Amino acid sequence: MILQNRKINLNNHPTPSVTFKSHPYTDSDKIDDELEMTMVCHRPEGLEQLEAQTNFTKRELQILYRGFKNECPSGVVNEETFKHIYAQFFPHGDASTYAHYLFNAFDTTNNGSIKFEEFVMGLSTLLRGTMREKLEWTFHLYDINNDGYINREEMTEIVRAIYDMMGKYTYPALKGDVPKQHVDAFFQKMDKNKAGVVTLEEFIVACQEDEMMMRSMQLFENVM
Repeated sequence: MILQNRKINLNNHPTPSVTFKSHPYTDSDKIDDELEMTMVCHRPEGLEQLEAQTNFTKRELQILYRGFKNECPSGVVNEETFKHIYAQFFPHGDASTYAHYLFNAFDTTNNGSIKFEEFVMGLSTLLRGTMREKLEWTFHLYDINNDGYINREEMTEIVRAIYDMMGKYTYPALKGDVPKQHVDAFFQKMDKNKAGVVTLEEFIVACQEDEMMMRSMQLFENVM
């Protein structure tokens, strides 16, 4: 997820881009946060608990919360707001479809909104998780119907959404069959038993064994 205007470089990992409307966190900010947290629709878990559950420090969580709150004063973000924020960073393409799937991946409770806890848990995995954790998160993004498998239609839908989001200026020679060709190449390497679907283990093993495929997945990760 991308929040506007001030980039917070939490570490050197290339994904995702996290930017906030914010300024250096001060003691007065802490007091303001405590007052506002009593007024919002959703109050997040204690920072100590989130620190234990994520790979962020308490200080980083304070910065993340302040940025999240600036964009989502109610303490939660709905899909339309998420799409609006995301679309601003891809003005030459249509980010709505990809933002829809990304929103669903962050919305772990499937209730149509993302709480701060869900946001930082997903962000922690993408920024600082192990390679397996990142691949598991990516697998669940592609597994649109949550049946534990990725089929060709699901992967094609995500890949096409990424191409649509990047827009014509990024891919001036893009033809309609490019996403399908991309998916066909992936399935040839991933679907070892030719079952027509890819399991989590097949997905992880294929990515770990094929450097080019891993780079492709990391490229897609850059738009998360």
